[in-house]
Parts: sequence; C-alpha cells; structure tokens
Amino acid sequence: MEISISAGGIVMNNKNKFVLVYQKNASWSFPKGRIDKGENPLATAKREIYEETGINKLELVKKLEVYQRYTLDKSVLRTLHLFLFKTDQKTLKPNDKDIKEAKWLEKEEVIKLLPHKEDIEAFLKAIN
Repeated sequence: MEISISAGGIVMNNKNKFVLVYQKNASWSFPKGRIDKGENPLATAKREIYEETGINKLELVKKLEVYQRYTLDKSVLRTLHLFLFKTDQKTLKPNDKDIKEAKWLEKEEVIKLLPHKEDIEAFLKAIN
C-alpha cells in the first residue's frame, strides 16, 4: 500500500459557497495534492488550489485538523493537511488537465457530492 501526504483547502466565497473539483478518477473533492519536497503544507494548499481552480487570491481563515483516509480504491493511505480559505474571486478556471470541472456549491451540495465520510466530517467541523 502506498502512503501519501497531501495538502489542500476548503475555499469559501462571499456568498457562502464552496469550491469542489471533479477529478480524473471521476469523484468530487476539495482542491488538494501531494506536498512536494521542500514545500510546506500551506504552500502546497495554495499551489494546488490555483492549479485545480484558478483561484490565486486566498485569505487564510484557519488551519484545520490533519486527518487520514484511504483513496476510493483503498490503494493509498493519504494524510491530509486542509486549510479554510476565503476568496472574492468568482471565476473558476482549472489549470490542471486532470481536473474535469470546478464549481461553486452550497453546503448541502458539497455534503452530497463528497465520497469520503472523513472529508465530510472535516468540512462540517471547519464551517461550524
């Protein structure tokens, strides 16, 4: 089994909507990715958010608890460093070819689309 350490973010706009990205493996997720050598989790989160959504104006609200979960196929145990951000950017334009779509969603839609219960728990804890 592979082990990976990733970072990313829950990004909220001024209409209390949140961004999710549709990845190549056909699931919705918060923008996130592997931490590169020499990079810290916050820098990774900002880079991944930009690559997967096009958002580059981020205001850090808070660092969230680090948690672990398996990928959908159970082949990778992922340690996730998530941050809560605010942005006033409206347009989403993924720069990553593996991201098929990014969109702003209401809280209820986010909960319905996230496939991992650990991600839903982190989301609810972050916004409450």
